[in-house]
Amino acid sequence: MKVLILSPLPEGVIRSLFAANLTKYKIEAHFVTINEYNLDALKRELADADIVVGDYTFRIPITAEMCDAMNKVKLIQQPSTGYDHIDIRACAKKGIPVANIGGANAISVAEHTLTLALVLLKHITYAHQKLLEGIWTQAELLNVATELSGKTWGLVGLGRIGREVAERAKSLGAEVIYFDVKRLPEDEENKLSYSFRQLQRLLSEADVVSIHVPLTLETEHMIGEKELRMMRSTSIFINPSRGELTDEAAVAKALREGWIGGAGVDVFSKEPPDETNPLMSAAQEGLNIVLTPHLAGATSDARMRIIQVTVENVLRVMLGQKPQNVVNL
Repeated sequence: MKVLILSPLPEGVIRSLFAANLTKYKIEAHFVTINEYNLDALKRELADADIVVGDYTFRIPITAEMCDAMNKVKLIQQPSTGYDHIDIRACAKKGIPVANIGGANAISVAEHTLTLALVLLKHITYAHQKLLEGIWTQAELLNVATELSGKTWGLVGLGRIGREVAERAKSLGAEVIYFDVKRLPEDEENKLSYSFRQLQRLLSEADVVSIHVPLTLETEHMIGEKELRMMRSTSIFINPSRGELTDEAAVAKALREGWIGGAGVDVFSKEPPDETNPLMSAAQEGLNIVLTPHLAGATSDARMRIIQVTVENVLRVMLGQKPQNVVNL
């Protein structure tokens, strides 16, 4: 079987990851790697590929045109949670399953989400910077910094990551409310102590709002000026999912005009962001915003789980079994 690898990994590393299992199951396979977006070269390699492992850096998209070149592909395995650089509709039309890594990085993203919220609630970045400038802000922040305990955490999206965030927020004493297109059964809500809210009501009630949904045509810019104006002036907004889920200019405006109390952002519409990104300007103005370089799920622990899930799913298909974590069929 031919496995085409689009992620920037050395071929020796790739072979070593599969070697033991290929020997164990007596599978004959060879691996081809392409690390640059060259459409003609990609189409040639895709023509006889059996399995495609996508690019975790998102530099190489899988388009409908590339999908048309796939004559034998039985699986596109994306080694990340996000898959918005893959035309999953075109793949589905051709009967090609696209799989992600499920919840392999859910713990890392959840911890990062909680960290951003706590840093913002307690104004840690501001206090740190002022202390380096020789300014003691204890009295200034005494009545400004707040606890998470007793607050309401609103989750937009209750998938694997959303649930990990919910459990951690609960453990710190927060009440959890959520919005999802698929509401939980009432008995499960009662068991978990989560309360369902429509999106508008959630935004108006929550002290912290975090968004955990995939980027699709339906979710692009789902949080814009209208939604941000529904939030409280003291509320915190966290986006560890995809930059395009929000109107970045509206988030910056919300901070400047005091519609919200703070924002934590790990993802951007263009990565890395440049100086024209309105969130970068907001941070440089000293507003209560914390920016991180798309590293919520990028821990060494998560990376090992991602590799494991990727290898196991590819092997399942090599053995004639159905892949797991399919997102398009």
